[in-house]
Amino acid sequence: MNPADGVEDRVTDDARHGATYRAMQVRQPGVLELATRRVPQPGPGEVLIAVDACGVCGADAGDIDNADPALRLPRVPGHEVVGRIAACGPAVPAVWRPGRRVGVGRLGGHCNECLPCRRGEFQLCRNQPFVGATCDGGYAEMMLARATGLVAIPDDLRAEEAAPILCAGVATFNALKRSGAQAGDLVAIQGIGGLGHMALQYARKMGFRVAAIGRGEDIADDVRELGAHLYVDVEREDPAARLRDLGGAQAIVTTIGQSAAVAALLPALAPRGTLVLLGAGKDPLAVSTGHMVVGERRILGSITGTPHDSERALDFSVLVGARPWIETMALEQADAAVRRMRSGDVRFRMVLTMRADSAAGARGASEHARGME
Repeated sequence: MNPADGVEDRVTDDARHGATYRAMQVRQPGVLELATRRVPQPGPGEVLIAVDACGVCGADAGDIDNADPALRLPRVPGHEVVGRIAACGPAVPAVWRPGRRVGVGRLGGHCNECLPCRRGEFQLCRNQPFVGATCDGGYAEMMLARATGLVAIPDDLRAEEAAPILCAGVATFNALKRSGAQAGDLVAIQGIGGLGHMALQYARKMGFRVAAIGRGEDIADDVRELGAHLYVDVEREDPAARLRDLGGAQAIVTTIGQSAAVAALLPALAPRGTLVLLGAGKDPLAVSTGHMVVGERRILGSITGTPHDSERALDFSVLVGARPWIETMALEQADAAVRRMRSGDVRFRMVLTMRADSAAGARGASEHARGME
């Protein structure tokens, strides 16, 4: 029997009769609580997703700690969401049908009306929600989503594997594509965590000479397994000097938000090289204008991407065998998962799962993900 058969009718009927689902929500800033909610019916242009898995991203910590009461708390965090369409509202394109596997990333669906949308720059839409921050996200068994934000999920990826690609994956995939580096060029990845470990895999598979910039020898073997040709431990040597000795990096993709550490790498950029910023720090970035001008170097900000970009990243991951290294926990353990993420004691992405049979043994899932390559 097709698992999608009868899904829409069942969920719509459940909503009509007050059926419920579980969600981890923020009722006041900094506090996650398990709640029971009524299953909603999707409105025009919306779908209801039965969630299978949701990644735990560093941005979730900000959404939890800085939840804005003006945006109507309680709020459900989480923006690396994979599941199946349970029901469709009016005016949803026919390509999105009940039972289809879909995902939603940080950008919750463009409006198709603003000037960036009219230009086809959907990632810059002025009217789209930020999932988990300005609309409810995926730390829940059910979730409403705009159809314009939906991403098709390949059958070759398990939900737990696909979820981190919808943020950490597409962000680094796009950053590398936009960097201007060519196959054979030296590309440095600064920050080896949830984003950086995907960037290393993609950079290696794209044909770059890959340098990983991280902290501590405890991850040296991991970064080489992930694809780095060279690991520079900032606790032992100056990364900018090391990269300059190699002729300079044609691209540096930084995933961290510490402006001082990012600025310290700028001297390592080769002429016409590009620094791509993924970490959204609060402090100003100190830049030597002479260094930038004389070498025609540039600094580029890069947001995650459109649903089409996400589908490209997912397909590339399948094609080259790139997978996130994950550890899974059950939905009701979301608070513990977020604490693990904050501590940095994760290799390299926490994922919440809604299925009890997938949530046992957090560390075992990481080894399984590596074995899928």
